[in-house]
Amino acid sequence: MSTQASPFDAAVEAVRSGDDPTEHARRLYAQLTDEERLGLLDGDTPFWEGMAEMFLEGYNLRPIVQGQVERLGVPGVRFVDGPRGCVAGQGTAFPVSMARGATWDVALEERVGDAIGQEIRAMGGNFFGGVCINLPRHPAWGRAQETYGDDSYHLGELGAALTRGTQRWVMACAKHYALNSMENARFTVDVTADEATLHEVYLPHFKRVVDEGVAAIMSAYNSVNGQWCGQNEYLLTEVLRDLWGWDGITVSDFIWGLRDAAASLHAGLDLEEPFAQQRARDLPAALADGRTSWDLVERAGVRLLAAQLRSYAARTPQAPDVSVMADDEHRALAREVAARAMVLLKNDPVGEAPVLPLDPSTTRIAVIGRLATAPNMGDKGSSDVRAPSHVTPVDGIRAAYPDADVVLVTDDDPAAAAEAAHAADVAIVVTGFDHVDEGEYVGSDTMTNPDLLALFPPAPEGNPLASERNVVMTGGEVMGGDRASLTLRPVDEEIIRAVAAANPRTVVAVVAAGTVLMERWRHDVPAVVMMWYAGMEGGHALAEVLRGAANPSGRLPFAIPTSSEHLPSFDRDATAITYDRYHGQRLLDRLGVEPAYPHGFGLAYTTYAVEDAAAGPVLDGRTTVTAHVVNTGARDGHHVVQVYGRRAEGAGETALVGFATVAVAAGERAEVEVPVSLTPLGRWNGDTRQIDLPDVPVVLEVGAHAHDAGAVLVHLPATT
Repeated sequence: MSTQASPFDAAVEAVRSGDDPTEHARRLYAQLTDEERLGLLDGDTPFWEGMAEMFLEGYNLRPIVQGQVERLGVPGVRFVDGPRGCVAGQGTAFPVSMARGATWDVALEERVGDAIGQEIRAMGGNFFGGVCINLPRHPAWGRAQETYGDDSYHLGELGAALTRGTQRWVMACAKHYALNSMENARFTVDVTADEATLHEVYLPHFKRVVDEGVAAIMSAYNSVNGQWCGQNEYLLTEVLRDLWGWDGITVSDFIWGLRDAAASLHAGLDLEEPFAQQRARDLPAALADGRTSWDLVERAGVRLLAAQLRSYAARTPQAPDVSVMADDEHRALAREVAARAMVLLKNDPVGEAPVLPLDPSTTRIAVIGRLATAPNMGDKGSSDVRAPSHVTPVDGIRAAYPDADVVLVTDDDPAAAAEAAHAADVAIVVTGFDHVDEGEYVGSDTMTNPDLLALFPPAPEGNPLASERNVVMTGGEVMGGDRASLTLRPVDEEIIRAVAAANPRTVVAVVAAGTVLMERWRHDVPAVVMMWYAGMEGGHALAEVLRGAANPSGRLPFAIPTSSEHLPSFDRDATAITYDRYHGQRLLDRLGVEPAYPHGFGLAYTTYAVEDAAAGPVLDGRTTVTAHVVNTGARDGHHVVQVYGRRAEGAGETALVGFATVAVAAGERAEVEVPVSLTPLGRWNGDTRQIDLPDVPVVLEVGAHAHDAGAVLVHLPATT
């Protein structure tokens, strides 16, 4: 049998030795037939065959292959989704991205990326479609769980970390570009934003991962300023290519990601995902009548080949064995991340000490709530990881307190909950949302929309979806979409109040992706923990936090307001909406209202103080703040040092400009270096087409959260 390397393998070796990947991509492209050249630009699976597998068997059970050319050894894009883990096979279900954003720990997120990349490679994938960095302008967005928070700087740094980790093994793809933060209307809504708002608020995090070297960018379903994102020349070419100088590949979102094959190619979209669909149907005729050209086919094809060459030349050569899937090391990491992510929002004293951590000798525990026994690792859409096991909250509590009498009440019955709480040493209410309440949405309205159905090629005779169309029509009915309410269910609030009245030692653990309005009950309970969708080891992690084996170190990646009136307008059925620069903490500041909990807030079982801070020289809008953090309590822990900046002259807006985590032992002092960027304080210059850095002195607040009264102030001179 011949052992001669394929043309693709030979090109990989040449690129690994320092050759230009684009030049070798051109050489490979020159060896392709016209049919193979067009085949690079979409999926390899015929549309209706792929749809039948997706809806009747399951989504992304194995890598989805696009653009393979077997005779030259070209592997093609072998797509596996995310972002909470490897969707193909039975991978590790990590806490959702919003939970990981609450760790504020880029090194930890890079470790998560490394683990996900390993599992994708083990399953035969080479492309991770899960660097989700959309900015949730409003917390009702159904897929808020898939992103890290509502601040562009924070989003960019966490997304860059996930990119670094996964790209040791596979290509990483950032999504959904751009202005995607409405779920139910994602196929129909046009989002309008002026150029300054785009470049100051909604695009910087994408630029950050581009600068990190992300292999791919996935366009969004919605349109921006009147053009569908999958064929939006301003976004795909003028910004990505011309302005940012990026050489990666652009891919569409699945099935409904473009509306015109020729227009998408002209605009700069390289790959239609996931199947042979509109391009397979329409490009031959468009080439024949001049609506598109072979030059544009070559442009996209060369980019796709070059991206594969770059990745294969740089990635870790040896693929892990399938035994890495949800192995002990990755489970331990999932547990560590879940514990680090949980945010202690409230911990008032009852008697002589705060309720948490629980006394190790606690013998009677009431665990209450419908979610206490639910796996509840996130929504059931494209990010769903088929973990081989899960640990529920009550599982974790029972394991942590094996000798305790743990009484479980899961019925929506305030009286039964109160009775159990009254007889217990402590009552733990597990409440919040699940995949029915929030998550990805594809419903019957999607599958009966004539504009969307027109994007499908004719169904062949005998295709199972032709006779079982109801499967598609109702396939997304269980998915939550955008949240209908930002408060808990009325019965959940009633249960919390009844339990708190029956037992003063009540702890509320909240399972959710984003803001939960708590004003009707948070003042009635002494302790509140934001648990998030905590992944396959979430129950153990919750128990570790409750009993003090883990010192809470999570910090909110958004602010929690006291009223929905302090949020931007949101209509989940809107067909048109305008985004301005104000949301989250920035909007609260503009309105002059106090939040329930500010951006970056979180308590611990110890206390920290920033003793001093100083900034180094500013170069190209960047500096490093060196701070000394003292753990003034009796427990070791991790602290998140956050730096917020504002212009010294005038009122100005305050923006997050840097953050870093630091481990500090009890009673000890630690030094931390915080990278700081002044770009979030800059303004878009339409003439020069760049962000102008502040030309006035800047004040940095080095503290524990936004507007921290104990922050240390650092003054920077004007940069120009």
